[in-house]
Amino acid sequence: MTTTTRTGRVFLVGAGPGDPKLLTLRGKECLEQADVILYDYLANEALLQHTSPEAERLYVGRRGRGQYRDQSEINRLLIDHARSGKYVVRLKGGDPFVFGRGGEEAEAVAAAGLEFEVVPGVTAAVAAPAYAGIPVTHRTMASTVTFVTGHEDPTKDRSRIEWTRLATVHGTLVFLMGMTNLPKIVQCLKAEGKEGATPVAVIRWGTRVSQRTVVGTLDDIVEKTAAAQMEPPTVIVVGEVVRLRSQLNWFERRPLFGTRVLVTRPKPQAAELSNLIQAQGGEAVECPTIEIAPPEDWAPLDAAMARLSTYGWLIFTSVNGVAPFMTRLLETRRDVRALAGMTICCIGPRTAEALAVYGLRADVIPEQFQAEGILDALAGRQIRGANVLIPRALVARELLPEQLRAQGAEVDVVPVYRTIRPVVATDRLVEQLKAGEIDVISFTSSSTVRNFVELFATRDELLQLVGSTTVACIGPITADTAREAGLTVHVMAAQNTIPALAEAIVQHVDSRRARHPTSAAS
Repeated sequence: MTTTTRTGRVFLVGAGPGDPKLLTLRGKECLEQADVILYDYLANEALLQHTSPEAERLYVGRRGRGQYRDQSEINRLLIDHARSGKYVVRLKGGDPFVFGRGGEEAEAVAAAGLEFEVVPGVTAAVAAPAYAGIPVTHRTMASTVTFVTGHEDPTKDRSRIEWTRLATVHGTLVFLMGMTNLPKIVQCLKAEGKEGATPVAVIRWGTRVSQRTVVGTLDDIVEKTAAAQMEPPTVIVVGEVVRLRSQLNWFERRPLFGTRVLVTRPKPQAAELSNLIQAQGGEAVECPTIEIAPPEDWAPLDAAMARLSTYGWLIFTSVNGVAPFMTRLLETRRDVRALAGMTICCIGPRTAEALAVYGLRADVIPEQFQAEGILDALAGRQIRGANVLIPRALVARELLPEQLRAQGAEVDVVPVYRTIRPVVATDRLVEQLKAGEIDVISFTSSSTVRNFVELFATRDELLQLVGSTTVACIGPITADTAREAGLTVHVMAAQNTIPALAEAIVQHVDSRRARHPTSAAS
């Protein structure tokens, strides 16, 4: 973070059109280094996950999250923080120099004699139409594209925009921030000779899961958008390229388009499920309800490692147990040779993959990825008299060690990690649940369920907020925990794996939409 010798600097960073994955690599680097971030309404808040926990975040945008700051005040904040030696990121929706007042902010910073950098972003003028299946240029339809601000009232000062030229251009017209003035924009174009049959598309929240697109012509687009209750922010596309949408509409046809899935996995592991959800057109809302922490005492594991040669079996019951076990093995001046002669069992393929990173192969992987599956896989093997080591979470089901002991095995269970509940922005989560902005809540372990439940003051509050929201669980054990908490489980994966959970969510949403074509995912 900030040091006394570092020179302050301002970074005008384009946040892109809304999809957080459209942030540039340089933009991500700037966010990671920032001491202060000034962001607005159009910048997806998910991008703030790239910032340091110590970084100061200042909301300077519109739409109900605090008082909107005047442009002069924003300029002052940029300058004051940079002068104090901080790295300041001004995170702006789209591209900072495309109708974003980035030029004005750069002027102010330059006039103050401060260093600054402009990091271009993907502009919504191109990205929103692309996500709606509309290329803004096309070899046979549009060789030019014109970006126009729709923020200004065209009936008050027609001299600022050359409406005669716009109406006669044979390319594509793209209006940004023009929803409020749409009737006047249509009026000006038609008054200057633009055909009423010219195709028009209005795209709201382009590239996001909440994207909506209304298609019409200059003759009827005002009525159609009014009927659809379209509101800002929108991108308006006028031109023949709009006709291609019926063929090229790729994003809105994805299985999970319009679906928000709450991901409760630990933050370092959330990306796997989040990426699968996003690949299907959904939005992953990451809200980790557990955090993986080291055990408070390594002594039990160290004692077991001192007698590794006495164990015949090593059983990993979670992917989370592999890395801490192997790391501690190396820290105690041992290596994989200390495991020679042991039969290694992993509860599932992902756990086996984690083990393979250390050059070890699992000898046994059950067909069912849970404790019962391990017991089935060991049936018929010589367990009586065997010494078994199970490195696992501090708190876990006792079924496996109890059943192995009942079969005559000597079992040592040693904690290699524990799950704790991280700090969760409960107010924001409650706000999203109340507004119906979460369609699916996903649970990948019993711990994620229990910690999620503990976020709420009472069971009644939990059930009232969750309501009919779809609950998806990775397997029967997790599902049982959810039911014990009073939740209705709608989705359960065919296997205890993240890909199977994602596929089960897709199938559920597909099935629900087939039954209720106009309903939401939940």
